[in-house]
Amino acid sequence: MTIQILHNPRCSTSRNTLARIRDTGAEPEIIEYLKHPPTREELLGILVSMGAEPRDILRTKEPLAKQLALLDPARTDREIMDAMLDNPSLIERPIVISAKGARLCRPVERVDEIL
Repeated sequence: MTIQILHNPRCSTSRNTLARIRDTGAEPEIIEYLKHPPTREELLGILVSMGAEPRDILRTKEPLAKQLALLDPARTDREIMDAMLDNPSLIERPIVISAKGARLCRPVERVDEIL
């Protein structure tokens, strides 16, 4: 399996994670998820691989998360997922997917767990 990174080139953590992957000699498939957002099925697959819920990858510091009241504990996984699919900026980054699983790589060193 190719290593994939859901990447935002404007994010320093995402850039540093990409560099750390490349330092191993691997060249990942770079998915600029703001330009090419995941489908519902892809996002669900990533969450399953991570053993995570949509709230776990919600970008809580994104002003839109507050505007849409996604920080409210009463919001359902489906509501959060729908919001992330409609507004990919709500997906925390970077997410790296490899044969060993998927991780939200915050901090950057988390990528080492799946390389």
